Amino acid sequence: MTGTLISLISIVIGIISANLFGRLYKQYTFGFKGNTLIGVFGSILLIKTFGRLGFDPWSIMNDGDFDGFRLIINLFVSALGGVFGLVLAKIMQKKLNR
Repeated sequence: MTGTLISLISIVIGIISANLFGRLYKQYTFGFKGNTLIGVFGSILLIKTFGRLGFDPWSIMNDGDFDGFRLIINLFVSALGGVFGLVLAKIMQKKLNR
């Protein structure tokens, strides 16, 4: 598994989590396309921020040695990024539409 593949999997997890959260909580949805777009950017933002602590894809690979614990943390943070991005976008939309 390469660092690029881990990055792509993280983005897909962010998309899935944003769409599932939007489906479960209708007040936070922007439709499928909106949730997908917000899931991508929320996931990337949180992974880039959290990756500075050593959970980026290249630290997971660690010179060819795979670290499963860091991968699980990376995927969990990616899912949280999708959800947080969706919630933040809805809060911003409510503030701007007052």
